Amino acid sequence: MHPIGENDVRGQKSPYFVNSTEMIEKEYIKNLVSNYLEQNSLFLVDVENDKENNIEVTIESNDSTVVLEDCVNVSHIIDKGLDREKEDYSLTVTSAGLDRPFKVLRQYQKYSGKDVDIVMKNGEKLSAVIISAEEAGIEVALTKLVKLEGKKRKEKQELREFIKYSEMKSVKPKITI
Repeated sequence: MHPIGENDVRGQKSPYFVNSTEMIEKEYIKNLVSNYLEQNSLFLVDVENDKENNIEVTIESNDSTVVLEDCVNVSHIIDKGLDREKEDYSLTVTSAGLDRPFKVLRQYQKYSGKDVDIVMKNGEKLSAVIISAEEAGIEVALTKLVKLEGKKRKEKQELREFIKYSEMKSVKPKITI
């Protein structure tokens, strides 16, 4: 017989330990910050939340850049709206950043008239200027090498194209130095 006996419970979870942390709803966080964002010419890009309640909130400015004070204020609003006694969470509030792909329509609209780098799902890479953005995709102006009738070589040609979001892998602001 085992020295501990038949009632060996090592390795089993205690019936008295209840995991009280539930995943915090993204919609709840969106609602907490919506008024502040609207009043300060900002918008929400994304709320990411994993099973451990590691929350990352990404914000963007309508017309300029996000400043540190905006991130701090949004963080305080969320902290006030959540109860650390009930929910164990970590919180990061960040700006969208120039190195991150666009996620929401308002980012495409903000960059209307500006240069962007586009990676298509087929692997093609394009440099273009966003002309307009709508729910289905973006209209861009770009330069492509095109085979013209009666010519042996491809020639550069300025084109306007409508590209569906479903055809694009990522779109980022063009960074020029």
